[in-house]
This record gives sequence, C-alpha cells and structure tokens, in this order.
Amino acid sequence: MDTASFSLMELFKLGGVIMWPLLAFSIAAVAITIERAFYLAQQNLKVDDLKVNVSDYIDKNDYQGANDYLSEMVKKRMGARILLVILQQLKKDKTFSEYRAERAAQTEASNCINSLENGFNFLTALGSLSPLTGFLGTVTGMIGAFRSIAEATEVNAQIVANGIYEALITTVFGLVIAIIAMISHSIFSHIVDKFASGLEGACSEIISQLGEISVKE
Repeated sequence: MDTASFSLMELFKLGGVIMWPLLAFSIAAVAITIERAFYLAQQNLKVDDLKVNVSDYIDKNDYQGANDYLSEMVKKRMGARILLVILQQLKKDKTFSEYRAERAAQTEASNCINSLENGFNFLTALGSLSPLTGFLGTVTGMIGAFRSIAEATEVNAQIVANGIYEALITTVFGLVIAIIAMISHSIFSHIVDKFASGLEGACSEIISQLGEISVKE
C-alpha cells in the first residue's frame, strides 16, 4: 500500500508543473460524476406506468382522480410534473387546447431536463481540456529533454529521462481524465435521452386522448 502511494507521488512529481491543473481536472471530473450519479439514482424516470394510469383515469372521465394521482407522485416522479401540467390546462381553459397543453408540457419538461443535465457541460469541457493540457505537458517535457541534450557534452538516456517522463506521464493522466469524463457524460446523457423520449411519447398520447374527448363533448 505504501509502495503504491509512493509510486503515485513519484509519478506526480515527474509529471512536472502541468500535473497541478490535471489534478484539479481529475478532482472536478470525479466530483461531478459522483454527484450526477447520486442525483440520477434518486430520480425515478419511468414514465410508462404514469401514462397508463392517467390514461385509465381519463377513460373514466375521472379528471380529478388523475390530478390527485399525479399530485401525489410529483415529489417522487419527475414525469408526473409534466403530465400534471397537461391536466391543469383543463382547469384553465373552458375548451381544451392541444397547442397550449403542448407548450406548457414543453416548458416544464425543459426545466426538468435542465436539472437532470446540470454539470454535463463541465464534463464535456473536462473531456476536451484534459488531453490538451496533457499534450501541453508533452510539449514542455520534450522541450526540457531537447534542452538537456543541447546543454550536454555527452548524450545518454539519463539526461533526457526526466523530460520524457514528463511528456509521457502528463499525456497519460490527461487521457485518463478525459476518458472518465466522456464515459460519464455518455452514460448520463443516455439516461436523460431515454427519459426525454419516453416523456415525449407519453405527453403526446395524453394530449391526443384529452383532445379527442374534448371534441366529442
């Protein structure tokens, strides 16, 4: 255990001054990943069961029942917030307007998705900046190596070793940070996209169902 810690510290020292921004990037990437993973894990993003239950209430013309059901689910289910906004249009308008319901649902859905995607831009930025910073370390390391060669009367492996270490270590660290950031971003984006897709279908069906009933009445 001590040997591993010592080796990691040695690698950090050999990486040179560029390792400090890379250290900051790595902490940020891990912190955002953990925070988003914990936040998304707390959210129940299923929509299908909500759609089925609300549709059943609407078929029975029990709009108050549907409203009460979604109101109970609002704190637990993000999808319930959007569907509830659609039903609330029945109270606001004497005649149900599909256009106004769609606009209201889009606005609420946008707010919900923005809260889910909070921090995604930082992961994208870290995925781009980390390898560039690592490459900067590569360049500075090679500059140091060639300077050592230019100043030496005899060239041997030890003279250029530190510069090459710095070049390779910063590149590796930068790539590792970028991989962590981009994998996290891809996984989280897939979860949010799946929720958005299911939500779009559910809203469309509920709005169409309410629109058909409104026309019949």
